[in-house]
Amino acid sequence: MRRRTILAAAGAALASPAIVRAQTWPAQPIRLVVAFPPGGPTDVYGRLFGERLSRALGQPVVIENKAGAAGIIGSAGVARAKADGYTLLFGTGSTQALYASMTDKPEYDILKDFTYVAHVGGGPAAFVGNLSQPDSLKGMLDAARARPGALSYGSPGTGTLLHLTTERLKAAAGVDITHVPYRGSGPAMTDLLAGQIAMMATTLGSALPFQTSGKARLLAVATAQRTALAPTVPTVSETLGGVPFEAVLWHCLAGPAGLPPEVVARLAAATRETMNDPALLKALAEQGIVPVTDSTPESTVVFVRGEIERWAPIVKAAGVRME
Repeated sequence: MRRRTILAAAGAALASPAIVRAQTWPAQPIRLVVAFPPGGPTDVYGRLFGERLSRALGQPVVIENKAGAAGIIGSAGVARAKADGYTLLFGTGSTQALYASMTDKPEYDILKDFTYVAHVGGGPAAFVGNLSQPDSLKGMLDAARARPGALSYGSPGTGTLLHLTTERLKAAAGVDITHVPYRGSGPAMTDLLAGQIAMMATTLGSALPFQTSGKARLLAVATAQRTALAPTVPTVSETLGGVPFEAVLWHCLAGPAGLPPEVVARLAAATRETMNDPALLKALAEQGIVPVTDSTPESTVVFVRGEIERWAPIVKAAGVRME
């Protein structure tokens, strides 16, 4: 009798929905939503990450670019998706931190409407200029002072981290440069190369190929010290006479609120495996991306809360609103 009782209990445990899900998930391809167009820094990192995550999970991870409204459309779509682990978001500082301070009628609640899995690091911001413009950030700022509003800069969209980074620069330098918002960094870069805008903020990894090819000019990096990837390029802080100035376009993996705990645990383990893959780490280093290899769901929530608090006064000072 005792043996039958033990076997029955074991069978019941194995048949429980949570255990079955843990054993069978993922049983189909996973959509990883990148809320910006192809070719930009988030898309590039998302594809590198998704390829390795696919190997760790044993299922295809399909990148879906769902751009619009500075990443809000794609992010809101994930927040409303079924919480089964098959629709995930490659979130950014724009969509998962800044948005909280930009509107009184948000499409989603950053903390309540998502299940956070991991913070995977990101790339430092850098300023890049068209070749017909001054060849340094100092020269660009001097030109802006001489002709207020005459120069223009592009961004991936109003309310994005790279938009706010440039607004911070304008405030710190006391200059007026006209903002031209795009649907992503890729379209903005196209217009920069064509001479339609004078400068833009992007990530260091996105800027380096254009600097190397001579198609655009890397003006400054938003890092504490100069980077070994471009040692002759000054930091923004140097240009501003020592004023501290750092900005990182960070990324995270998240799903809709209510993601089953066993799916979160499986995803978190697969993400740690992915972020410690030597081939991925090498590819990220070449892109100037600083990885986070030991993130947990709990530490990611703490990080996101901190970023919301850190950016709130910057958003308020810039007067940026999304209605």
